[in-house]
Amino acid sequence: MRPDKQKVIDEVWDDARIESFLHKEPLGDEDGDYSVLLTAYRAMRPADFERFLALYVAAGCDPAALGRRGETLRQTIAGHRRAEPFRQMLAAVGG
Repeated sequence: MRPDKQKVIDEVWDDARIESFLHKEPLGDEDGDYSVLLTAYRAMRPADFERFLALYVAAGCDPAALGRRGETLRQTIAGHRRAEPFRQMLAAVGG
């Protein structure tokens, strides 16, 4: 981290901010639903991601969407050290 950049901790994620992730543009040539999940996973803490997933599923988005490598997000993050809570949440909604 740059010396002039302050670390932000305990950032507030209100409902509007979480919902805004449903409207993110796809990353490159990724499937839109997969891209939205990936972006949310990268940005959110587990509790915020859980709230996001409820909105995501209610909006009719596919938690089992495939990325360009043919993997679901749960498969993509399988080797990530701190991803277990995210994997459990995705499994619970069919991802």
